[in-house]
Amino acid sequence: MKRVTGIGGIFFHAKDPAALRGWYQQHLGVDVQPWGGAAFTESGTTAWSISQADGDHFAPSTSSFMINYRVHDLTGLLQALRDEGCHVLEKTEDGDYGKFGWVIDPEGNKVELWQPPPGQ
Repeated sequence: MKRVTGIGGIFFHAKDPAALRGWYQQHLGVDVQPWGGAAFTESGTTAWSISQADGDHFAPSTSSFMINYRVHDLTGLLQALRDEGCHVLEKTEDGDYGKFGWVIDPEGNKVELWQPPPGQ
């Protein structure tokens, strides 16, 4: 019997939930609904990982989590976020698993943006 089949949701607290929802809606295009969240129905792989607490993968954020969002045009989105005054990290990665970039949300959480490789 299969027990876990994927990620059903991501939930986190915020100092100012309404403002943070607005930031995600305005800058990342998350379709925030009146109930306070969004449902993503695009198919594809979802990664799930637990790593050592003293690692620096989430830096410069001090949060204990990081959320990865699929995007279609990483370069275009990162430029749009810069133009909108968002804190976009300069480092990007391009490899076998696709392209990665990062932005820091208003509460200091590092958000990973992922453009999957062609065909995924």
